[in-house]
Amino acid sequence: MKKTLIFLLLASIQFVNSQELALVKKNSKIGYLSKDGSFKIEPQYKSARSFSEGLAAVENGGKWGFIDAKGSWIIPADFKDAKDFNSGIAVVQKDKDWVYINTKGEIQKAPVSDKVFDFNDGVAFIRQNNKVGLINNKMTIVLEPKYDQIKPFENGYARVELNKNWGIINTEGKELVEPAYAEIGNYFKGTTWARKDKTFGLVSGGKFIPVDGAEKIWDFETQDLTFAKKNGKIGYIDLKGNWVILPIYDKGKAFSKNLAPVLVGKKWGFINPEGKFVIEPTYSDAEVFSTNGLAPVKENNWGFINESGKLVIPTQYGITTNAIIAMFVQQDKGFIGGVARVKNEGKWGFLKPDGTVLANQWFENAELFSKSEKPQPVAAPAEASKQETKTTKPAAKSTPKPAAKKKK
Repeated sequence: MKKTLIFLLLASIQFVNSQELALVKKNSKIGYLSKDGSFKIEPQYKSARSFSEGLAAVENGGKWGFIDAKGSWIIPADFKDAKDFNSGIAVVQKDKDWVYINTKGEIQKAPVSDKVFDFNDGVAFIRQNNKVGLINNKMTIVLEPKYDQIKPFENGYARVELNKNWGIINTEGKELVEPAYAEIGNYFKGTTWARKDKTFGLVSGGKFIPVDGAEKIWDFETQDLTFAKKNGKIGYIDLKGNWVILPIYDKGKAFSKNLAPVLVGKKWGFINPEGKFVIEPTYSDAEVFSTNGLAPVKENNWGFINESGKLVIPTQYGITTNAIIAMFVQQDKGFIGGVARVKNEGKWGFLKPDGTVLANQWFENAELFSKSEKPQPVAAPAEASKQETKTTKPAAKSTPKPAAKKKK
C-alpha cells in the first residue's frame, strides 16, 4: 500500500540550507565573504555589522537599516543606530529613543522599562524600579521584575542576583538554583559550581556539595570535568566534586576532545582525563581543541597542532583581535565552522585546516562567519499510524551549535 506523508509546520524554527558570510573590510569598505572565498556582497559600506538571522545592519548616509544576503534593502536606513537581530527582534535607535523592531521593520510596543535590552535565547531583560525581569519576543512579561541583576543567558540559563546572593533561572523565569550563594557558575547537566560563605563547591539537585580545599572553580564546558584551584595549583574535578586530576599545575583550561591545556612552569602542554601528558609542555601559550581536532598553540606567534601534538600550521599568526578587549570579553579562537580567523603582518584572513588561506586574501578587518539566511519553518511528517511506525525509521536529530567558550 502506498504510504502518504502529511506535512505540518513545526512550531520550532530551523535554518534550512544556511549559508554563512563573514564581514570583512577591504580598501576601507565593508563587504561580505562566502566560505568559498568569493564576495557575496562586494565591499561598499562605510559601517556595517555581521549577519544575524538573515539580516545585517548597515549604515547608509548616516542612517542605519538592514540588508539581506543579496545586498537588498529589507528595512530602510531610517535609524540613528541599529543592533543585531536575535529571536526575531532587533534594538534600534529611532530619533532619541531606543526601540524594538521585528524583521519587517515594524516598531514593537514593549512593556515599560528603564532601559531597552537586547534579546537573547528568546527573552530580553526588563528593568523597573531597579529590579530586573524578562519579556519574550511577543512583548509579553514572562518574569515580573524581581531580581537585582540577571546575567546574559547561556544555553537557556542565566545567573541571577537577589540581595547579594546568586542563583540560576531558565528562560521561563523558573528558579533552578535559588539565590543563596555568594558566587555561582554556569549551568551544565543540572550542576553548577558555587561559593557559600568562603567554601567552594557544586550545587546539584538543590544540594550544596563542598569540594575539598577548593579556592576557586571554573565553569564546566563540553566535558564532565572542569578545572579548580587548591593550594594555589590547578587540578580537575568531576560533576560530583571529586578531584580526579590532582592540583599540581600552575594554570589550566577546559577539556575538549579529551585534552586540556595546562601550564607547568612557563610552558603549556596537554593532558588527558587521567592526568597524563599527551603533548609535553612546549609552548608559551595554548588554547583548547576545536571540534575539527586542531588547537592553537603559541611560540612567538600562534599556530595549530593536531591531537597527537604535531604542528600542522606554523606558529606565525595572531588570533586575538584586541588584547585589551580580550581581558574583559570572550573572543572565540581557533577553528570555528571549518576556518580560523588569523592575523598576519597587520592583515586578517581565514585559515583552512590544511594551512592555506581562504582565497589567498587578507583584509583590514575580518569578523567570524555567521548565518546569512532567515529562519524558515520546515515541514515535518505527522505522526504515523502504528503499522507505518514499525517500518519507518526515526528522523535524524539535528546537531546543535557548540557553545562559545568563556574567557578564564
